[in-house]
Amino acid sequence: MKIAILGGGITGLTAAYYLSRDGHEITVMEKERVLGGLAAGFKGNDWNWHLERAYHHLFATDNDILNFAKEIGFKKIYFESPETSSLFNNESNNFSVYPLDTPIDLLRFPLLSLIDKLRAGFVIVFLKLSPFLPLYKKMTSEEFLKKSMGINVWNRLWKQLFRGKFGRYAGIISSSFIWARIKKRTKALGYVEGGFQSFIDHVESMLKSLKVNVLTGYQVENIKKMGDKFLVNGQTYDKIISTLPTPILVKLTSNIFPKEYLSRFNKLKYLHAITLILETDKQILDKTYWLNICTEKIPFMILAQHTNFADKKNYNNNHLAYIGWYVDKNDEKLKMKSEELIEYVLPHLKILNSKFFILNSYLFKAPFAQPIFDRDFEKNKPDFITPVKNFFIANLDMTYPYDRGTNYAVKLGKEVAKMV
Repeated sequence: MKIAILGGGITGLTAAYYLSRDGHEITVMEKERVLGGLAAGFKGNDWNWHLERAYHHLFATDNDILNFAKEIGFKKIYFESPETSSLFNNESNNFSVYPLDTPIDLLRFPLLSLIDKLRAGFVIVFLKLSPFLPLYKKMTSEEFLKKSMGINVWNRLWKQLFRGKFGRYAGIISSSFIWARIKKRTKALGYVEGGFQSFIDHVESMLKSLKVNVLTGYQVENIKKMGDKFLVNGQTYDKIISTLPTPILVKLTSNIFPKEYLSRFNKLKYLHAITLILETDKQILDKTYWLNICTEKIPFMILAQHTNFADKKNYNNNHLAYIGWYVDKNDEKLKMKSEELIEYVLPHLKILNSKFFILNSYLFKAPFAQPIFDRDFEKNKPDFITPVKNFFIANLDMTYPYDRGTNYAVKLGKEVAKMV
């Protein structure tokens, strides 16, 4: 069969691998000039390794991508346990950073009472060990955490994290999200030698050896249904797999899918992602890789010192840090250039460290990057099977209740290939 795969991210590449291996004639269509989607990388001056446009790492429990890498002979994934910390402020606006990686870290945390810490620790263990319960669909994360851990723990540990990640939607996020977040997380984190782009390049080479037609810089302009076939930009295919973001898929398929079917997708809500990457002479964070921002006084969601995880020798001995936001489509930061965002964040970075100099900066923006996991998300999200025979969907909205990531991209690609 001739199968068109719309989108050259990891989901599309995984599906292409399994389907081509089974003897199908596959064409992958990617509008960017490089494959990989949100995991695609770039290289700065004199770097040996690629760097992702948005921060990426693996958990030790990410078996789908780890098994896939093993299957295709990719052996460049390693694991370490970099430090994760959180930034807080007190009433005098003095800022402090505390590690919160382990049960011992939680017990030593000075901003909660012993009772609050024990209560929080018990609930975290419960979430870690529990299966997915119907209860999680019925409550918001805020309701669940306030009732189970207490209001003090919510206000100190969780409130600003949810505000940073989900903005004005923070109060309606289903507790299935916090269950999945804690369930999946491991202290050991994985990264790819050469950056995730080296993994993507390896998959691409496998696809080319299987005679997959990989089209980059290729915009899908129109899709038509012709009897039991499909026309994509005038070319005929027996089946289609779309890995495109749901809002983009809706625009492309308004003449194919029933209006009632598409109307449910229009109920889904998203935030856009902004990542500002700073290349500096000295690190901004001394030891911490991942710094959660637990104070509204700092106007960004995350600071990730990448070179406290991947050695700076791979990046011309300079240091790299991600600063990240999820924002509404009308947020002014989406209009800002790199220099404007640096001016916006620099006074706050200087609170953490005043001794670094910015050598280069890189700015990336991605639409529809963060779906809003409200109580209605599950019933409105896409599924593999659609009302139109032989048209399949496999996109990252379907990782629910888990947060998006390369592991679930592989899982979706493998699952949709089986269905096709």
